[in-house]
This record gives sequence, C-alpha cells and structure tokens, in this order.
Amino acid sequence: MLTPRRATAADLPRVRDVVTAAYTKYLTRMDRPPAPMLRDYTGPAREGLVWVVGDPVVGLVSLTPEPGSLLIENIAVHPGAQGTGLGRRLLEFAEQEAARRQLARVSLYTNEVMTESQAVYARLGYREVRRATEHGYRRIFMVKDLAARPG
Repeated sequence: MLTPRRATAADLPRVRDVVTAAYTKYLTRMDRPPAPMLRDYTGPAREGLVWVVGDPVVGLVSLTPEPGSLLIENIAVHPGAQGTGLGRRLLEFAEQEAARRQLARVSLYTNEVMTESQAVYARLGYREVRRATEHGYRRIFMVKDLAARPG
C-alpha cells in the first residue's frame, strides 16, 4: 500500500501531470477547465498541505484546515491508477488527518458535472449540504461527520 507523504517542490511537475490527466475527461462537459487544472500547487505544497503517493506520483490530496473541518481542496488519481482503491485510501487519509487535528468533519466540493465523483463520495459517507456557483463553477458541497463513524 502506498503511504501518503508531503509533496516537495520536486513533486510539483508530476502533481500537475496527475491533475491534468485526472481531470481531462471533464473538459467536454464544462465550458472552462476544471478549477484543479488551473490551480497553482506551489504555495499549498510549501505549506505542507499537499500529500502525494507513488514514485513517480500517481495520486494526491490537497487539504486545507478550516474552522471545525478539514477541506479536501482536491483529490486526484492518475487514470492509470484509477480503480485500484487509491482514491478511497486518499479520502481515508484525509479523514485520519482531520481526526489527528481533532476536527469533527471533513468537507469537499465537486462540480455538478462530475457525477462519478459524487457517487463515490456518497457511497463513502459524504452527504450533500448545499449547491452554489463560485468563481463560475456550479459546485456541490459535501461533508462527512467523523464523530458519527464507528471505531
């Protein structure tokens, strides 16, 4: 099993490659590139907020602390590693990181057109809490309360 580690500056080109590869399939569904494809991960990586797996990197999760919650800013798995459970393990890592920080919930958002992701999140216990348009993107906001999970 691959163990997440904090991304370094040396990982950033591969982080960009993984994000691009993971989100390219949505380009035909949207009128603009998905927000993760436009994001600069340099600052978040420098702040220790981007975690990667693999050498070379095949997956990543970007986490942002918020009051009472840990926001999964982005999660991406290279298409060549999709279907292996890596995305689920990255979500579990985010939940463990939130618990380690004594935060009661994990939150995320996804675009309305990313129906596959919505289904995965719902299956893993995330629930929709609102929909809104931000920065021109129609987003679905979801949360998972960690206190409610067993064990």
